[in-house]
Amino acid sequence: MSENLPLDVIIELTDCSIWQQNHLVLSHVNLRVGKGEFIYLVGRVGSGKSSLIKTLNAQLPLKEGIGLVAGYDLSKIKKREVPHLRRKIGIVFQDFQLLTDRTVNENLAFVLKATGWKSKFEIDMRIGEVLEKVGLSLKRYKMPHQLSGGEQQRVVIGRALLNDPEIILADEPTGNLDPETSEGIVRLLTDISRTGRAVIVATHNYTLLKKFTARTIKCDNGEMKDVIDDQEMEFLI
Repeated sequence: MSENLPLDVIIELTDCSIWQQNHLVLSHVNLRVGKGEFIYLVGRVGSGKSSLIKTLNAQLPLKEGIGLVAGYDLSKIKKREVPHLRRKIGIVFQDFQLLTDRTVNENLAFVLKATGWKSKFEIDMRIGEVLEKVGLSLKRYKMPHQLSGGEQQRVVIGRALLNDPEIILADEPTGNLDPETSEGIVRLLTDISRTGRAVIVATHNYTLLKKFTARTIKCDNGEMKDVIDDQEMEFLI
């Protein structure tokens, strides 16, 4: 665990190289993210957005540079520490990855039990809390196929919040959703950032970027840097 970061910094990458197997996708990556910060990550398909998210989650190893995430050093993290890191990170996928043969309640209970929760009362209470936060209190016992795409994505966001993470990583969370539903999802994610969690959203939806303005970082030509103006962003996306 690191004692060098200020309390408000939750992610700090210094001169990092991001690899996907044997392919270098991003080099000289420097990134500093504070608690409660909402950030868009943009760039063309294959530019390194998903690889960066997988590196932050310790799904891909950090081979070069210094990467501090939620107090863990990604370059030195031990295999047994990875589950502890991931409990501090909530992941939101484009394709939901819900268990289709189980209710919303059973999907969320499965995650809590897998991460060490034992008390049925505490599990029920926590599921109720997160479903209220994502506006799905009345959908608790529905099957995934009985929900709209937007509702399923709200379940996924609720699932990401179960263990009260410090960071939310969302990889194209609106990729399969219509414009109105997409706006609701981004509005929900921005609300979550206001509770003190860092939220990073990888997206290529320029309409959302214009409507919900926030710090935007681009991956392009093997490099990553903050977007300076709208014209530059529009050219990239």
